Amino acid sequence: MYGLSQRELAKRAGVTNGLISLIEQNRVSPSVSSLKKVLDGVPMALADFFTLDLARQPPVFFPKEELANIGTGKVALYLVGAGLARRGMAILHETYEPGADTGEEMLTHNGEEGGVVVKGRIELSVGGDTRTLGAGDAYYFRSTLPHRFRNLFRDECEIVSASAPPTF
Repeated sequence: MYGLSQRELAKRAGVTNGLISLIEQNRVSPSVSSLKKVLDGVPMALADFFTLDLARQPPVFFPKEELANIGTGKVALYLVGAGLARRGMAILHETYEPGADTGEEMLTHNGEEGGVVVKGRIELSVGGDTRTLGAGDAYYFRSTLPHRFRNLFRDECEIVSASAPPTF
């Protein structure tokens, strides 16, 4: 559930790897004291453990009204699954009003990003290259390259994009 190996959990919890193995195989029931140590290695509160609903799956569908807008000004960035823990990627539904700009200072961050222009046009600068992309055009680049999005046109631009690892 938390992506830890038995050895890593044992090390964090200050118990033996054998104990973790026996608990995992359901061959031993740990004492409350041992269980607390193991949960501290995750970390998880004892109360959370006893009320944990493993059958409850994270949401799969996200109505438009529930998407968090993490953009500012004329740039709307609607993040899919904003409340999900340990997301491996960020998916955005982006809208750029006429005159919108991600800023004079070029953006850089770890990872990669890509997207498809759904409607309108956008000027995208990546590294030393600048292009105007229209509906149906796409992009994909390493996010460590300086980049900037600008809508220099009269119509709103709409993009669906993804980046990994997520930066929001």
